[in-house]
Amino acid sequence: MTSASPFQILTDRPSNLHQHPHEGFSDAARLEARLRQTVKGEVRFDDASRALYATDASNYRQVPIGLVVPKTIEDVIATIAACREFGAPILSRGGGTSLAGQCCNVAVIIDFSKYLRAIVALDPTARIARVEPGIVLDALRLEAERFELTFAPDPATHSRCTLGGMIGNNSCGVHALMGGKTVDNIEELDILLYDGTRMRVGRTSEEELSAIIAAGGAKGRIYAALKRLRDTYSTLVRERFPDIPRRVSGYNLDQLLPENGFNVARALVGSEGTCVTILEAVCELKPSPQHRRLVALGFADPFIAADHVPSVLTFKPIGLEGFDGLLVDYMLRKNLVVDDVKLLPQGRGFLLCEFGADTPEDVDRMVTDLLAGVPSFDQRPVVAQYTAEEAARVWKVRESGLGASVFVPGEENCWEGWEDSAVPPAQLGNYLRELFTLIEAYGYKTPMYGHFGQGCVHLRITFDLKTDAGAKKYRRFIDEAADIVLKYGGSFSGEHGDGQARAALLPKMFGPELMQAFAEFKALWDPLNRMNPGKLIDPIAVYDPIENLRIGPGYETTKVETWFQYPGDHGSFSDATTRCVGVGACRKHDHGTMCPSYMATREEKHSTRGRAHLLWEMMQGNVIKDGWRSNEVKDALDLCLSCKACKTECPVNVDMATWKSEFLAHHYEGRFHPLYHYAFGFMDRFANLASLAPSLANLPMRIPGIEAMIKQSLGIAPQRTIPRFAPSSFTSTFRYTPSSGSQASKDVLLWPDTWNNYFHPEALAAASEVLHASGHTVTTARKHICCGRPLYDFGFLDEARSYLRRILEEFAPQIDAGIPVVMLEPSCASVFQDELINFFPKDERAIRLSKQTVMLSQIVANSSSNWHPPQLSGRRIVVQGHCHQKALMTMKDDVRLLKATGAEIDMLDSGCCGMAGPFGFEADKYEVSQTLAERVLLPAVRAAAKEDILVSNGFSCREQISQNTDRRAVHLAEVLAGRC
Repeated sequence: MTSASPFQILTDRPSNLHQHPHEGFSDAARLEARLRQTVKGEVRFDDASRALYATDASNYRQVPIGLVVPKTIEDVIATIAACREFGAPILSRGGGTSLAGQCCNVAVIIDFSKYLRAIVALDPTARIARVEPGIVLDALRLEAERFELTFAPDPATHSRCTLGGMIGNNSCGVHALMGGKTVDNIEELDILLYDGTRMRVGRTSEEELSAIIAAGGAKGRIYAALKRLRDTYSTLVRERFPDIPRRVSGYNLDQLLPENGFNVARALVGSEGTCVTILEAVCELKPSPQHRRLVALGFADPFIAADHVPSVLTFKPIGLEGFDGLLVDYMLRKNLVVDDVKLLPQGRGFLLCEFGADTPEDVDRMVTDLLAGVPSFDQRPVVAQYTAEEAARVWKVRESGLGASVFVPGEENCWEGWEDSAVPPAQLGNYLRELFTLIEAYGYKTPMYGHFGQGCVHLRITFDLKTDAGAKKYRRFIDEAADIVLKYGGSFSGEHGDGQARAALLPKMFGPELMQAFAEFKALWDPLNRMNPGKLIDPIAVYDPIENLRIGPGYETTKVETWFQYPGDHGSFSDATTRCVGVGACRKHDHGTMCPSYMATREEKHSTRGRAHLLWEMMQGNVIKDGWRSNEVKDALDLCLSCKACKTECPVNVDMATWKSEFLAHHYEGRFHPLYHYAFGFMDRFANLASLAPSLANLPMRIPGIEAMIKQSLGIAPQRTIPRFAPSSFTSTFRYTPSSGSQASKDVLLWPDTWNNYFHPEALAAASEVLHASGHTVTTARKHICCGRPLYDFGFLDEARSYLRRILEEFAPQIDAGIPVVMLEPSCASVFQDELINFFPKDERAIRLSKQTVMLSQIVANSSSNWHPPQLSGRRIVVQGHCHQKALMTMKDDVRLLKATGAEIDMLDSGCCGMAGPFGFEADKYEVSQTLAERVLLPAVRAAAKEDILVSNGFSCREQISQNTDRRAVHLAEVLAGRC
């Protein structure tokens, strides 16, 4: 291990040794009152809001003073004026996905992401865009692509990170290799200082600089001081700033140099909210290559792969990523992108080389040049080339890096903390060898991935942060790792910023003179030290990397008795709530399913991350203090549609549907639920009773006044139609018929779920026909049975568990015989594949039933019979996938069977339909339900031709369609039975 640096700071300081002055702010009540008087947007000083914003995607946690969600720029100005009046610190925040702790502080947080997200103007000729700070990167890129332009930096969080956050962080991404860091793509900023001064800043010629100084005023004073700062420190800046593609640490004082045009806007990029508040930005747009090719190179190990980065760079890729074999191992152990991993070439170290050009011929020529050059490499790699479809799948492998590196079965948890260093690309291999020697010496372990083409490496390391000794060990490790970075002329941060994680190390990198320059730079903008104090640069002291740890020394897991067993989280609900690492994949707004309620409201508390943080805070009990009885937590969970998308789309597999059920079970323990909970939760019992006289049961729904009274008493939205019971159930008319196939028949149990059995028996009848025709002997339940799916929506877990015990007992012969249980309703299948195992993780019969449960498409598509689906050539089939099927099962077999009909298949990327069982019927959720349906699904249905077939396996999805359009959607079974 290396000797201590002369700039080593408080290496062994225990956490929270001292309090920074701003943490003692005590005028919150009067500040809140003033903000409510002057701000038209949302002012939130309640405990739940403060808990929501207490952390970002880092290891750190600090409970803020309060939150302001401005609707206008004038709201931002008013917020800062009020904070100035009371001396309150300020922290601007975008998507909250920062990894170094710069987005949490004891301050008033201004969240720009909900309302201030407009593209004010886009000029494709000048290749610039003027945007508000809350604009999500993908929204800007989507608009720019209309003109074959793009904003080049594209971090992995591109679907939810904001431009304001990227500017604060100086973000990069895969294609920074093509277009530079964020600092290289900002032309102008509209900024607001804590003292109320507002100005536009950007590139400044020497003549303009002299004129601004001569004009005087606040801007002239600041520019004069910046000029003095530049003149004083320019030699040191040129000498000591690392000349590498990814120097993100420190302030961008190099942008004040004459050769860089005295660009004050770019000097403020990467200042992490410690200097000014950004109100608007003018961004440079670059040409977006319209034709792209991907090539993967497989080497014996990641160090050899890194050694070859300079060679690959000579072929001018637009992206050059790397990762190691351990990351791939973890993907396979976690069952992530398993089929996609198979596309990788042989090896234990990989480079993904993306090429882009304006024509197919040009990009093909670039790939050909690389392939021709590979034989001359020092160690020849295994090469794989990809089609566009395959390339998308391989990029999924790279993008799964975070998800693969956390919560790996059998491994210690990995944490950020040294996840972002960068060195000259030519030194990357040597740097990694020395760094991993240090990692092994400390007994740590980590996979690696990153932007190898720019010398930037991402690691999540098995730090022990929970014990005092472990935290001190971590602190010593990063101090020594920093020395290795400096040895190779690198930067502590190559993308994620310094924040709290690396701020205390900066004297090692820059020395006392430049640290003084940084302090002077901050003081010019923020002399009172009210802008994100304690982070990056602070005149008193920055926070140490082992202060404010969310899960640090002294942290104890709260032990509680739970209904579910949480086998993947050591049997602990408390451990489960630590899963969320804050990267905010649930905050995307334009594709996929997770998180539907956030897509509808853009509220942090309605994201999976927000809910996870609230539940974690509830378990800690120091901000949210009323535990399971918390109405704030209940309110956040109320709009969770239990779609289960987070179970697979979340990188760390947060399971909010299960957590919601668990919470509600405890929340209502010992007291009555609302009436509608019983009506919806026990619908199977009412349906079974109604099946005795369905016409009589439907009669009240035919009388307008009576139906309205029923809706009002049960809290059903008046716009909804209560579904009618079928004249007869499937189970009452089913007749056992052995298979007529020539081959030996295979027994299957067709599950008569409540929804199809009592409301749409034609779907079960069609399924029985298809199964029979495809060589199966079909049996079904002879009396009422239900998996209990609606019970989970309301926390009736005692009853839900009883339902499953009954099923395990009554169907023991079929389960033990290995007979497949064929499901039509995905939400019912998910009970057997998910909740069943969470209740009974060690019950062999439960495990067998879970494995034997299949969707109709799975068993038919893999049948060995000569049956073929009906021919529908010339027709178009529009498919709405059910959330549970997409999350826990697969739609591949459905698509395969539908394609076999010869029809054109349109799989909608519509996310959740918004009905979600009882959710869409509830009056207070109707608006959210409709917002989700109108996002993609209902417009697609209305646009469909009359002869088009609408298919959805979910009862809820079909109801949403029928209740909002004049169209009827059918189950897959009905298509396969030739009934369309």
